[in-house]
Amino acid sequence: MEKIPTWTCVVALALHDDTGRWLMHRRPANKHHGGLWEFPGGKVEAGETPANALVREIEEELSLVVNGADLVPAGFAQEPAGGPRSPIVILLYTLAWDGEPPCVREGGSVDWFTPDQIAALVKPPLDIELAARLFEKGWD
Repeated sequence: MEKIPTWTCVVALALHDDTGRWLMHRRPANKHHGGLWEFPGGKVEAGETPANALVREIEEELSLVVNGADLVPAGFAQEPAGGPRSPIVILLYTLAWDGEPPCVREGGSVDWFTPDQIAALVKPPLDIELAARLFEKGWD
């Protein structure tokens, strides 16, 4: 029987405001993909659902308290298997936001962008794919 590879589940949030802008996080320079723009989020820990993990990650990273029941699944992107590490699968959720501006806690910076501006940002490969799929679906 063929060995089935393990994978790493990551969740990300496409947070948008009522003017059609989307929040992106610029990774700290000293981290993997440092300086690149991504949808904020992080790894799903053992025992967590993806929505619960995203609620935790957004509070830890941006000081925002979001309700997991309000998260809307928007798509996913995955790395191919067979690389030097377990492939990453990112589950993307959307959420409308009209609350307080986020406060970055874990380094890097955040800013709001239109879909056209996001297309021009330098992003990790999976975030390129997530953004393209998100805006193809008419979320802009």
